[in-house]
Amino acid sequence: MTPLVKAFFDEATNTVSYVARDPLSNACAIIDPVLDFDHASGRTNTASADIIINWITEQALTLDWVLESHVHADHLSAAPYLQEKLGGKIGIGANITVVQDTFGKVFNEGTEFQRDGSQFDALLSHGDSFHIGQMQADVLHTPGHTPACMTYVIGDAAFVGDTLFMPDFGTARCDFPGGSSAQLYDSIQKILALPDETRIFVCHDYKAPGRDEFAWETTVGEQKALNVHIGNGRSIEDFTKMRDSRDATLGMPKLILPSLQVNMRAGQMPEPDEQGDVFLKLPINKI
Repeated sequence: MTPLVKAFFDEATNTVSYVARDPLSNACAIIDPVLDFDHASGRTNTASADIIINWITEQALTLDWVLESHVHADHLSAAPYLQEKLGGKIGIGANITVVQDTFGKVFNEGTEFQRDGSQFDALLSHGDSFHIGQMQADVLHTPGHTPACMTYVIGDAAFVGDTLFMPDFGTARCDFPGGSSAQLYDSIQKILALPDETRIFVCHDYKAPGRDEFAWETTVGEQKALNVHIGNGRSIEDFTKMRDSRDATLGMPKLILPSLQVNMRAGQMPEPDEQGDVFLKLPINKI
């Protein structure tokens, strides 16, 4: 089956969110939605999410799922807002519990922060499947960038999160807590084992040098042949050496501290204080 895929690009965070629609019904899923956040003021708004809501409403679709490919470090998730407006279940990889345990300590969250994934409606594991209308979605656990990274294979489309970028840009970084370049190499092999014609939809694009336009759709065949980090049968030894040395030069994403605190809670903000005010923490020398 070939899902109908609509992309929504958020240039502020270079994030691509998707609506995957069942061609035989009005059912759909949203993958990796963005909540707009101004870092300087600490203000949120829902402009990006509202664009998706308006499109789904205009198409008279029913939202079955909001799927997170992982706990994002570069944008806040709009999953709970979309669920409030359109329904559906929020799903993420079962290893969210590992991420919650790691960053619960980083942010000194205390015992009131549940580290069992209960903030999400569904914790998905490798080999699981679920349905979006009449479409079957299959789950691949693809860690390396983070322990909870998932790839959702829906018909002939694979939504790979940050695991792969466009072939001219390469692969995800692996230097966040719980990351592993060797794991990422193995995870990418799972994706490249899919049929060559499988469409791959990436979560981010930063326009590789020499490319004028943003892009987010490629294929397994193109990745195998052309990916500048992993293509043409590159060995795990060469890949991990390249990836680890490259990661050592990278700075942290601008929104990593607010993003992690919110996204490990399924897009919810921390509990407000007695006056109803919400605060995010700024750990010093912890990441």
